[in-house]
Amino acid sequence: MKSFVIHSVHAACMTANDLGLQANAAVAIENGQIAWVGSTTSLPDRFRSWEQYDGEGKLLTPSLTDCHTHLVWAGSRAGEFRQRLHGASYADIAAQGGGILSTVKATRAATENELFAASLPRAQALLSQGVGHIEIKSGYGLSLVDELKQLRVARRIGAQLPLKVTTTLLAAHALPPEFKDDADGYIEHIIADILPAAVDQGLAEAVDVFCENIGFTRAQTERVFQAAQAHGLPVKLHAEQLSDQDGSALVAHYQGLSADHLEYLSESGIRAMAAAGTVAVLLPGAFYFLRETKLPPIDLLRQHGVPIAIATDANPGSSPLVQLPLMMHLACSLFRLTPEEAWLGVTRHAAAALGDQGQGTIAVGQRADLALWNLSAPEEICYEFGINPLHSLWIAGNQVS
Repeated sequence: MKSFVIHSVHAACMTANDLGLQANAAVAIENGQIAWVGSTTSLPDRFRSWEQYDGEGKLLTPSLTDCHTHLVWAGSRAGEFRQRLHGASYADIAAQGGGILSTVKATRAATENELFAASLPRAQALLSQGVGHIEIKSGYGLSLVDELKQLRVARRIGAQLPLKVTTTLLAAHALPPEFKDDADGYIEHIIADILPAAVDQGLAEAVDVFCENIGFTRAQTERVFQAAQAHGLPVKLHAEQLSDQDGSALVAHYQGLSADHLEYLSESGIRAMAAAGTVAVLLPGAFYFLRETKLPPIDLLRQHGVPIAIATDANPGSSPLVQLPLMMHLACSLFRLTPEEAWLGVTRHAAAALGDQGQGTIAVGQRADLALWNLSAPEEICYEFGINPLHSLWIAGNQVS
């Protein structure tokens, strides 16, 4: 693995509270890690003989992290998009047997190779936008065989592409047809069969649950969390999207990595998240696509110092969007985040939401996942969309073509 220096860049290092901007900066990369960061004029002599990459004054940032996706699915739900435009709600469609269950049917019917072929282009699209780390959830199989199939496809995507893939078991996403009217029985099936198999086969790095009035109760969620904890896996939660189930406080109680969606988040839930260090993951794509009106409590999150991440929520029903820079724009325009908050939300805080502490930064000792942008100022990526400003991308020190 070669050693090299990227110099003459405007570097956004993503410190704890701001972008950590450094003008005319240089970054030395050795063995896939960042070996030195500082002014180009102060580059130590031992790095001057290394290969030099002239950044020409462009913006250098950590590569982006998409910390909440459902990227592996089969089928289309464009028909539901039409239904919503004719007045049906997300809950109405789910009650009619649509929604998640229609994707479950298509995903179960697809072979592993078909599922891989359908999903790979979505990951490639994110990679082309400077994304170096993505989370992929299961949750469209809802059976032992098909949940594991989804997770294997996620692993194959990580093996095929030069990016890092973190897998999350979301078997508690919806109630499968074979467990109709027996949610407790399905939760027991997850705990006794699906979760142990995913752990034994090394397919899951975290566990998620959809805790909602059309999902699973707080008590059922806690049973899954306890089982995940027994297997040594961290937890996260789809929380407070459609109603306040106090799920954010529950996931914080289990030292959860993140609570995601959060439109109906209460101040007590925010306090619990702040105390636990649980990241708030906002999903403006779903808010936009479903035409929601209840805004997440951004000011309270700021007031209590809860780290805020942003993700695509890429999925076929409520956010069929695989453009993370667009999510930065939507987070600013819809949620009124600042550009600085948006950048931290797709780098440092997004990495923390996946348990990848310290990543999403430009700092000595961190993995050299870096993106060079045709931007003169960081806010430009939040201001304009439709043109991809990515110039160059390095993952673990290797340049991605």
